[in-house]
Amino acid sequence: MGPTIELDSRAAGAIDGRHIRALTFQDVRLEYVTSVLNRHKIAPSGRTALVIGSGRGLLAEGLARLGLNVVALDPSPEATAMAEESGTGAVQYMTARAENPGLDGASFDVLFYADTFEITDDFDRVVAHAARLLSPDGVLFYDTVNRTPVSRLIYLGAFQALPQTRIMPRGRYTAARLRTPAEVASALAAHGLANEDICPFKPKNVLDLVKATIARRRGKVDDRAVKEMTDFVLEPKGKPLVTYLGHARTKH
Repeated sequence: MGPTIELDSRAAGAIDGRHIRALTFQDVRLEYVTSVLNRHKIAPSGRTALVIGSGRGLLAEGLARLGLNVVALDPSPEATAMAEESGTGAVQYMTARAENPGLDGASFDVLFYADTFEITDDFDRVVAHAARLLSPDGVLFYDTVNRTPVSRLIYLGAFQALPQTRIMPRGRYTAARLRTPAEVASALAAHGLANEDICPFKPKNVLDLVKATIARRRGKVDDRAVKEMTDFVLEPKGKPLVTYLGHARTKH
């Protein structure tokens, strides 16, 4: 019998693949946000940001350190509680789903959809709310998983099914919820948002990711050690075989 696989868990020894993913993606997410804001000459200090799918708050706290005033939503009350406990007080945490985020009348200069596009069954509704929440000159960021043979092998096979590397609950990802860049751009365009680019990212060394995942499964390392063992890098000119970042702005 293997370890318990449970998202947002406080149980000793439980493996939370979502948190592992947040740790390993943190640096490339912040690097991409910073580069895009610089490209658009948007100074983050004093501007507002909303993180959807904030988990335990890693990305939200990172954006706050850039000078943004951050609100963070997550569908899991357990994740929200852990984020509040470990946070610095700089982020306002709330429990809400991407399909029904509330915040009526609010708008934000920066939106970041993390751990969201690839798990929702109502993508169009998520994007409709994104268009409502984004300020006219703001930037919507996202990272997600492409639908390719390689991504299916990793996300549907290695991360959900294979005993040696499984870190996610079964059913967390399905082929239907993995979306190509063209599908994401089309959904954004239907709600008045223009996708401006995509930026693939990947582990610098795939073997290191495999070794780290197996070590975590066996209880030989903790979550933060997985991050240290696995160096993800942006690949702006590469092909999005698995994961990719992107950003969009309101059409004018």
